[in-house]
Amino acid sequence: MSSDFEGYEQDFAVLTAEITGKIARVPRLPPDEKKQMVANVEKQLEEAKELLEQMDLEVREIPPQSRGMYSNRMRSYKQEMGKLETDFKRSRIAYSDEVRNELLGDDGNSSENQRAHLLDNTERLERSSRRLEAGYQIAVETEQIGQEMLENLSHDREKIQRARERLRETDANLGKSSRVLTGMLRRYEPVRFGIFFHRPAYGFIPF
Repeated sequence: MSSDFEGYEQDFAVLTAEITGKIARVPRLPPDEKKQMVANVEKQLEEAKELLEQMDLEVREIPPQSRGMYSNRMRSYKQEMGKLETDFKRSRIAYSDEVRNELLGDDGNSSENQRAHLLDNTERLERSSRRLEAGYQIAVETEQIGQEMLENLSHDREKIQRARERLRETDANLGKSSRVLTGMLRRYEPVRFGIFFHRPAYGFIPF
């Protein structure tokens, strides 16, 4: 089984070396050759993935006590595969930009214009951000002022309620005093009239 794995390893090493060389050549090729080279690299990358799958299946068949070394090698191959895909993606992006420039007739001024446009957009975003920050600060200050006003109104309301309670108590006390005085007057009237209109035995009528 290890001989099969080693055979896949050799095929993978040869294939990835070819892919690496072709990726490095892509930016320097004429447009027609670039297109053909990109298609060729895509096909070889698929072949390399298939080899990795076969190698992975072989590793799963290895007894657990002997699998560690092969698992480490597989991780290294997968990392190499990921790097190849990343490099190829970058070369494709550069190739696409060149094709677009050729089709549209763009030159170096296009890049300068794009950078200027990006800088202008960045400045606009910064200004908008500063305005938003200032607006947020005003909103926070307004909220604080509103909170202080609510607290003051709450204190005033408590004062008014306490004053109303004192008025009710005063009114109740006045009512009670009025009833006491009324009762005292009612008891005093018969006594006063009895003193002035009762004729004593010795005949003197007080004025």
